[in-house]
Amino acid sequence: MSPSSVPDFDDLPKVEGQPQGCAWGIFDKDGQKDVLGTLNFLTPPIVAAAAAEVKDGISVSLNWPLNGIKFPFPFRKSPVHRVKTLREGGMEMEGFDDELDFNTQFSSQWDSLCHVTHHTSGLTYNGAKPTKETLDVQSTPDNPLPTIDHWHARGCLVGRGVLIDFQRYIDETTPEGTPPYHPLDGYRITVADIETIAKRQGVEFKPGDILLVRTGYTEMLAAPTAADFAKFAAQTLSGVHGTEETARWIWNRRISAVAGDAHAFEAIPAVNPDGTAPANPKSAPLVLHPYLLNHFGMSIGELWDLKALGEYCKKTGRYSFLLTSAPLNHPGLVASPPNAIAIF
Repeated sequence: MSPSSVPDFDDLPKVEGQPQGCAWGIFDKDGQKDVLGTLNFLTPPIVAAAAAEVKDGISVSLNWPLNGIKFPFPFRKSPVHRVKTLREGGMEMEGFDDELDFNTQFSSQWDSLCHVTHHTSGLTYNGAKPTKETLDVQSTPDNPLPTIDHWHARGCLVGRGVLIDFQRYIDETTPEGTPPYHPLDGYRITVADIETIAKRQGVEFKPGDILLVRTGYTEMLAAPTAADFAKFAAQTLSGVHGTEETARWIWNRRISAVAGDAHAFEAIPAVNPDGTAPANPKSAPLVLHPYLLNHFGMSIGELWDLKALGEYCKKTGRYSFLLTSAPLNHPGLVASPPNAIAIF
C-alpha cells in the first residue's frame, strides 16, 4: 500500500471505542486482518530507494550485548549462557554447543504489536486480544495475532533509517554554566526538537522512514556511576514527548517503525495526551506505546546501541542510511532482539 493512499491522523475512519488516530482496518486486504501494521509502508519502491543510501560500504551494528546490563535489574532476568561439550549431548565427537536463556526485552529489542494491550479491553492492534494461551503457538501460519514472527513472511524489515542524535545536539548546544544533560533527567524531546535537529543534521524525512532517537541511555547504563544510580530513584527517563501531537506527527510522516536507546522510546513519567501533567504521574499510562503499538500497528525498538552510529553519522555528515532488521523467527514472539544493521 502506497503511504500516500493512507489518510492522515485526523482523517482516519473512526473506530468505535478507540481514540481518533486508530488505524485498525486500514491495511486489511481481501477480508484478512492485517498483522504487520506500518511495515506496510515499506513498499518495494521505498525499499529500492533506501538502497541508494549505501555509498561507503560501511556497516554498523545497532545491537547492544544481550548482557549489556551488568547489575540486577527489576522485572526481567539477566541472560544465562550455558556451554556444553558435544559429548555431553551424546555425540561421539569433539566440540561444543551452547544454550541461551534470556528475556527478549532485557537488551536491544523490538516490541511486537502484542507487547502492550489496552488497559481496560485487553485489545491490541487491529482488535486482536492475545492471551498467554493464544501466544503459545507452534506455527506462524496458524497464528492470527500480530506477533513479530510474521515479519519473516514479508522479508523482515529493510528501509531507510534516520538518526536524530539528541545526545550530541544537546551536548553541543547547552550553554556553558548550565547543568549538563543526563538521560535520566526526564527531558521530553518534542516534535519541534526533532525537526530542529533534523534540519541541523541536514536530513529530511521520507515516507517509510525508520526513526531512531539517541539519548545516551545505554552508554550510561553500561557503566553507571554512584550519581547515576542516585538518579534512578527519581524514576524519570529522557525520551520522546509522549503526547497525541507526537503521535499525529509520526503517523502523518508515514514512519514505518521507531527505535531508541532507552528502556522506553518515550519520556517517563507519562503526561496526559494533551501534554498536561496528570493527577498522579507515577500511575499515568504511557501515551505513545498505545498509539504506536495498539492503534497504528507500529513496532517500537528499545535499548538499541546507537553510539557508534552517532559517531559515524557525525564523521560523514550523513544521518540517513539503509537499515536492515531480522528478528528471531519463532511463532508467537512478543518481542525479539532486532539483529539490526545500519549500512552506509
